[in-house]
Amino acid sequence: MQLHFIDYSIIILYFLFVIGVGFLLKKKIKTGNDFLMSNRSIPLWITSLAFISANLGAQEVLGMAASGSKYGLYTAHYYWIGAAIAMVFLGVFMMPFYYGSKARSVPEYLKLRFDEKTRSFNALSFAVMTVFSSGISLYALAMLMQTILGWDFSLSVWTAAGIVLIYTFLGGLTSAVYNEVLQFFLIVLGIAPLVFIGLHKAGGWEGIMHNVDNVKLHLWKGMDNAANNPMGVDGFSLIFGLGFVLSFGYWCTDFLVVQRAMISRNLNDAQRTPLIAAFPKIIMPLIVILPGIIILALQNQFPGFELPKNADGVTDYNMTLPVMLSKLYPSGILGVGITALIASFMSGMAGNVTAFNTVWTFDIYQSHINKNASEKHYLYVGKATTVVGILFSIATAYFARQFNNIMDLLQLVFSFVNAPLFATFFLGMFWKRTTGHGAFWGLLSGTSAAALTHGLTVAEGKGGWITNLHTFYSGTSQAFNIAWIAFTVCFIVTVLISLATKPAPREKLIGLVYSLTPKQTDPSKAWYRNPLWLGIIVLLITLVFNIIFY
Repeated sequence: MQLHFIDYSIIILYFLFVIGVGFLLKKKIKTGNDFLMSNRSIPLWITSLAFISANLGAQEVLGMAASGSKYGLYTAHYYWIGAAIAMVFLGVFMMPFYYGSKARSVPEYLKLRFDEKTRSFNALSFAVMTVFSSGISLYALAMLMQTILGWDFSLSVWTAAGIVLIYTFLGGLTSAVYNEVLQFFLIVLGIAPLVFIGLHKAGGWEGIMHNVDNVKLHLWKGMDNAANNPMGVDGFSLIFGLGFVLSFGYWCTDFLVVQRAMISRNLNDAQRTPLIAAFPKIIMPLIVILPGIIILALQNQFPGFELPKNADGVTDYNMTLPVMLSKLYPSGILGVGITALIASFMSGMAGNVTAFNTVWTFDIYQSHINKNASEKHYLYVGKATTVVGILFSIATAYFARQFNNIMDLLQLVFSFVNAPLFATFFLGMFWKRTTGHGAFWGLLSGTSAAALTHGLTVAEGKGGWITNLHTFYSGTSQAFNIAWIAFTVCFIVTVLISLATKPAPREKLIGLVYSLTPKQTDPSKAWYRNPLWLGIIVLLITLVFNIIFY
């Protein structure tokens, strides 16, 4: 890939800008609450863009393009089944609990609803998950810099991690959020033109239909059996595993994204944050998935668009977007496109690190090590935890090199943590009989079931570390099935133990359980400010897309 002076200038300008944001915000960061929660003072348009951008990191931009070339249009299920519905549920039903309880994190809500041991278990598992996710972002960025700039992998890892460390260490969550907004616009400006150029070169949609296997141009055809579609999943594991368990588990309980809504100025803004973010989310496949489908068409029409293979001879789908950029973008625009990718990777990493330091400081350090320290002390702890999170992410980046599709690794991690967690939340919010003992042992059982399933099954050479009782068609199929198994085990165990133990007094559950929470109404509110109507519009648009691309 040939970069010129203007391309390097754009990349360097971005690096200087994000570091500058950290220095500008440094003087406003005086307490632990400022550093870790932005003092709940961020306006709606910022929280909405940050909400979607927190999920628009390396995993989505690079991983969805990779999945687009590997699985085709089936990848859009991550959006139209695996995102939109859960985002509506979060905005309409769950944000009143999160925001109204004044919890500073998802684990802290679990403490209020259940008990300390449930909070601690979730805090520890979430901390591990965010480090993995952050490391995946760092790995993807290092691979990009290695391909484009010719840098050594290790040099790329440490350079990128150092830049993220500077601006998150200085400005905390506020710095990460404002850089996520910048990243959103960079993605649109840097990647969207690639779709138009690629479509034109491939001969438009007709060219794609003539040069791409027809099975990769549908959403639901072939879902009767895992062997009949390139994604290697069946309808049940897709709908239950992705559409319900993984989707709701991620969007409704993952503190990384929920945190963006929790720092809103008021409850109505907190509810509307995921709903407004859902509108760009449901059209995002045009930008992040379509390049993967376009490259399949170009491979059959022009030489040079073949994806590289790793040392084992396996196609490296993660290189889909870099190959497209190198072949289709001229100098100048190439710099913008590369900067957009770098921005998404760094922002995704920063989002995970800021979620990690918040949970560690509030839910582990303050709860178990030093409960009554000053705000200044927690500010120092948050900054120290940021450094530790970056170092752990670097270690994880090396582990991620074993996977040829980072989305498969990410879904596997989510199936271990978010899948059982959603069962706990679902019962806790809608069944007042759920107890702290039931929640804790349910989470522990669900996570153990996920580990056991992974150890007894194999997909693309991964798993089976106990023995191989079943082989899945793809890593995606394995993750989806692990997710619904973990959810089901957690749900059943939580119910059984809750029935055998004493529930919390009714008065302690007000504001934490749906049936015991007063419903807020504002008759003077315009319909477009009503979360319910916004949610209905999102669901209707999603339904139309599923019908069109059946």
